[in-house]
Amino acid sequence: MNQDRSRTAYQESAAGLARRALGALRSTEGTAMVAAHVESAQDPGAALAAIRILGADTFAPVVLAGAPLHPEDAEAITLAFSALPPTRDVPPPPPAGPEGPWLMAWRDWGTVTLLTVLTGSDRARLTAPRPAHPADAAPADDAAGWAEWSVRMGQLCTLALPGLDGPVHDAARRSPLALARGATRAVLRRDYPTAARIARWLAWLRSDGVRLPLDAGPLVEHVGLLAGGDRPALDTAISRRLIAL
Repeated sequence: MNQDRSRTAYQESAAGLARRALGALRSTEGTAMVAAHVESAQDPGAALAAIRILGADTFAPVVLAGAPLHPEDAEAITLAFSALPPTRDVPPPPPAGPEGPWLMAWRDWGTVTLLTVLTGSDRARLTAPRPAHPADAAPADDAAGWAEWSVRMGQLCTLALPGLDGPVHDAARRSPLALARGATRAVLRRDYPTAARIARWLAWLRSDGVRLPLDAGPLVEHVGLLAGGDRPALDTAISRRLIAL
């Protein structure tokens, strides 16, 4: 029961931080939005966990809208990693691809990488090694497995930001058709949160100059109209910014 309460508190706090990030991306939120989230939280532990859950998307207003990275935000993010250190030995994702330690490990890598790039320092030796097990190799255009792979890539969508590049990004570049199929499948199944996550990779690919099998713009707008919740709204806003690059 306590675990369930903690999980709910973390999810609610992550949704609140996503709202703040969305506000900052739209220039309606003040500076130091991450620090403000922690300072105003009734449960500071849940607020620090929310930073780890949102991952590199805490930097979306900085890398996509040109907002300055406030020093207090950098300190809050560093505190989250000090209070909740990353796991060092991460098992590979299971075949079904549910969320697990492998996903958090990739989120941590993306967050620490962007923090280092944006601050020009290692933030007191803050590290999150890149996991040894990236997303499964991208499927060939005519191969099976694209549905499961695209969902897994959607779970890694916090990496679809400028300033990040690695094996997951290479996998996306190799299989834009699989991602397009995955996003279309999610829309047809009315699973709009999944569609919003996968569409982020299509928007990132477009900004990266990759030729796509569909127009990402109308897809993102369609999903944005139908998806509800703070997290899909942030994913859609990020996709719009990526397309506009």
